[in-house]
Amino acid sequence: MFRLSHYMQQLIEPTPVRHRRGPGGEVRPVVIWNLTRRCNLQCRHCYAVSSNHHFPGELTPAEAIDVLDDLAEFKVPALILSGGEPLYRPDTLDLARRAKGHGLYTALSTNGTIIAGQLADRIADIGFDYVGISLDGIGATNDWFRGEAGAFDSALAGVRACKERGVKVGLRFTMTNDNADQLPELLALAAAERVEKFYLSHLVYAGRGNKHRADDVAWPITRAAMDLLIETAHRAAVEGRPLDIVTGNNDADAVYFLRWAAERFPADRVAHLRAHLEAWGGNSSGLGVANIDTQGVVHPDTYWSGYAIDSVRNRPFSTIWQDLSDPMLSALRTRPRPLKGRCGACAYKAVCGGNTRIRALQLTGDPWEADPACYLSDAEIGVSDGGDQPSRIAVTPFRGQRHDPTHRYI
Repeated sequence: MFRLSHYMQQLIEPTPVRHRRGPGGEVRPVVIWNLTRRCNLQCRHCYAVSSNHHFPGELTPAEAIDVLDDLAEFKVPALILSGGEPLYRPDTLDLARRAKGHGLYTALSTNGTIIAGQLADRIADIGFDYVGISLDGIGATNDWFRGEAGAFDSALAGVRACKERGVKVGLRFTMTNDNADQLPELLALAAAERVEKFYLSHLVYAGRGNKHRADDVAWPITRAAMDLLIETAHRAAVEGRPLDIVTGNNDADAVYFLRWAAERFPADRVAHLRAHLEAWGGNSSGLGVANIDTQGVVHPDTYWSGYAIDSVRNRPFSTIWQDLSDPMLSALRTRPRPLKGRCGACAYKAVCGGNTRIRALQLTGDPWEADPACYLSDAEIGVSDGGDQPSRIAVTPFRGQRHDPTHRYI
């Protein structure tokens, strides 16, 4: 996750650089825990391939408590409860309350469509540090994308129910060729609803996202989206407004931002920014982020469902995560990573960390090949004196608009 607003602030009000690794190189990851695959929606990009029925073999309540207590003792910096739709698991809020009792930063990743009334009251009472609610367009676009008529209105009602109860809320948006044109409207919606955070996720080729990877946007559209996000984050920072913009699943965003800063800020500020970005190190798979799936299997991140490190039914997560006998876990933590192609030759490896490895794996069969979603040219990343590279997917910008332009959120 690239914290755009945080690093924008470093340009305006610099603070000392902090490194991700602790003493002795120890690693405490943010844990994304998929509690259930059950979900009331059928999203086109769903990496978990969720559906609205029971999936056998999910961790029992007793097993889940053991996992949670181990995570707390291990002192992970944050726990994100996800799914499927996590609120469809009966004990999710009990687990969240226990997590808060342990002092863990606890977030909820939800589609928001069932948050209302007593359920909203319980969410507020638990004291979640953050609730992320997914919207993939305005009105009918979101509903088509998520496979359910009325999903937009229900999710927006969930946003408002949380806001009314003082819960910190963010909007989460996965950008594809079918909804990229609605990014300005979604940012306007975030401002109108006074949500504290906006998260743009680039498409990852996993689950249904891999099935629909031809819907990924062309490079010029990605760059235009980043220009808008950077402009919005800069304006908020200058005006002192509390808007937190982050992006996910394309660590080339950090390089693009660094180059943006180099054109507008003094060299010492840019050098300071680069030091912060290199301390962050880019892609966090197997390092700063971990995934536990519904059946207790540990993965380098949420999109690597095909690679199992081990299961919490065999060993505690804390033991699994510190055991570098796993070759993939060890390689992911190597700096620089054993990257190939454009990623291997890139002058910004220390900033980007090689970007999202699962896309390279899906397209080439090799997790260390170049990430095809890097939207910077060879010249921009210092790979050669070549010019702009062709888009990896031949698409017409903003084709296939399926939304109803008369449907608005006000």
